[in-house]
Amino acid sequence: MNASFERTTIGNIRLHVLPSEQFKTYAVSVYIGTPLSEQTVTPVALAPFVLRRGTASLPETKQFRERLDDLYGAGFGFDIYKRGDYQIVQFRMDIVEDRYVQEERTLLAQALSFIGEAITNPLLEDGAFSAKYVEAEKNTVQKKLEAIVNDKASYAAERCIQEMCKSEPYRLHPLGQIESLEAITPKSLYESYRNWLQTSPIDLYVVGNTTLAEVEGIVRSQFRGAGGQASGYLMETKQPTVEKVKTVVEKLDVNQGKLNMGLRTKATYAGDDYAAALMYNGVLGGYPHSKLFINVREKESLAYYASSRLDGHKGILTIQSGIEIANYEKAVDIIRKQLSAMEEGEITDTEMTQTKAMIANQLRQIQDSAYETIAFDFNSVLSGRQRSVQGLIDDVQRIGTSDIRRIADQVKLDTIYFLRDLKGE
Repeated sequence: MNASFERTTIGNIRLHVLPSEQFKTYAVSVYIGTPLSEQTVTPVALAPFVLRRGTASLPETKQFRERLDDLYGAGFGFDIYKRGDYQIVQFRMDIVEDRYVQEERTLLAQALSFIGEAITNPLLEDGAFSAKYVEAEKNTVQKKLEAIVNDKASYAAERCIQEMCKSEPYRLHPLGQIESLEAITPKSLYESYRNWLQTSPIDLYVVGNTTLAEVEGIVRSQFRGAGGQASGYLMETKQPTVEKVKTVVEKLDVNQGKLNMGLRTKATYAGDDYAAALMYNGVLGGYPHSKLFINVREKESLAYYASSRLDGHKGILTIQSGIEIANYEKAVDIIRKQLSAMEEGEITDTEMTQTKAMIANQLRQIQDSAYETIAFDFNSVLSGRQRSVQGLIDDVQRIGTSDIRRIADQVKLDTIYFLRDLKGE
């Protein structure tokens, strides 16, 4: 895909349009981001669940869904996640392109009208959200938060971050906190939602057979309640100094131990060392050929799974593993040995070659998906660092062992979190 995004600003909406005939559908994504905070994280997470229930013109959930069916089975959904210290709500819609159907009004206009109303013109009762929908969706969010505890791998990953980032907004789960749900009323939620919509950066993406001028005209008429000026994201890249490694052991009714580690890096998406950090993570634990998988799982049979993950917007790397509870000390030791091997530059040509190939392949696949293309571009919006897929592939190809060693010298183990059974000492 050689074309590039065309952009303009409408109030606090930044519009990004990629004219393309590559896909048979229009892909629409709306990102609304706000700084993670104890006060707002739960109402912001709850709002999209209520918004999907009904709008001013489609007050019943059944009508809302039937309208999507009328639009040739258009897809509509949302995700809530965090990037750095921001909580991001992403609404998505995909609809068949106009060239494949006969409609008086373009399907793109109808799709943008639908998503615009869903986000900015919800069903209201006496100047507040519908009490029935708010109560039902509070229950939905509570169940989703409770489900994290039942998935022990997810729970351990969350707890490791909570312990590691105790004094940072990043400790908060993007779905909020169960204890904050009860106090939310239809009126307080509506007031929070209005503030969120008017003060947050909103990035609206469209990929498909269209133009910036066409999309801009539709958005101006269909998105209400977006005001003020478009503000940017301020990603906090400074990491606290690690004085001493924290070790946290938690006991629950589990059969398999979950060993997670949190490490701080100085490399972020916006920085010049990002490609080297991608390589560091890839060689350490990003793939089936990586050191953690081969040495911890395959050679020593110490883990059911072992991998690492990099949050490039926060500059944090996490290690996840599932182990026999009795193997805790051995597993910690061998994982530390892999970290030491990275510092010493003990990286084979095969590890370098395979990791570069895996990263390049993943990046190339982005161009086969409209939504992945959008997500990649949004990383540039978040970070303030414009990158292209090919540019990042080229950067990765240039990385040598000495570059990875430089990252390894910056990486500091911060927290060891171990979830074990109730029996042991």
